[in-house]
Amino acid sequence: MRKLLLSLLLTGCVVNAHADIKQLAIKYPKLKFEDIQATELKGIYSATMDGQVVYLDEAGEHVMLGSMIRLKDQKNLTKDLVVNANRISWKDLPLNQAIKTVKGNGQHQIAIFSDPNCPYCQKLEKELDQLNNVTVYTFLYPIQTVSILPSKQVWCSSSPSYTWQNLIRRHIQPPQNSSCENPIQQNLNLGKKLGIDGTPGIIFSNGFKSTGFISKTDIEAVWKEYGI
Repeated sequence: MRKLLLSLLLTGCVVNAHADIKQLAIKYPKLKFEDIQATELKGIYSATMDGQVVYLDEAGEHVMLGSMIRLKDQKNLTKDLVVNANRISWKDLPLNQAIKTVKGNGQHQIAIFSDPNCPYCQKLEKELDQLNNVTVYTFLYPIQTVSILPSKQVWCSSSPSYTWQNLIRRHIQPPQNSSCENPIQQNLNLGKKLGIDGTPGIIFSNGFKSTGFISKTDIEAVWKEYGI
């Protein structure tokens, strides 16, 4: 989250568009602006383009990248737009296709799309291990071909959660059994549909999506900030 916000703060450019804001889609079909809405700043509109938050002037002559900060309370108005642009409906996730692990009262919920041979997934597991009162739904997501068979073997084991932890954390290979019905291909299709093009893919219960390693501290910061 901090890296994402820092990137937004440091990124800036202006591109001439020369089109009325309503005519952008017609005159510039390659510029796919979505979710156009007014901002607090008169004459400036927010939009998303390729999943990224951008700003447009009323005349449709400029496209701007960066964060909009409200000075009176130092609120980053772009941050909420970023969250919404990356939001996924939690209730639509097929949680029955994931390995469920509960710690403490399981109050917080988080879904992880993980490849057993992904080093950042292995690093993330150590962070997850330090969290309290959390329910982790692990979607086996073998985007590397070499990871497909062990992912199936994990799912088909007598205790998928225990077998997964042994594999991802201790590199203990699962039992040689991959003949059961498993959701591996469905997970790969799901991840592609959700735009998870790398691992680990992380989805919070408010629908916020993140790709890549994230620390325990940052996970807890999201929980606290959004009350989830």
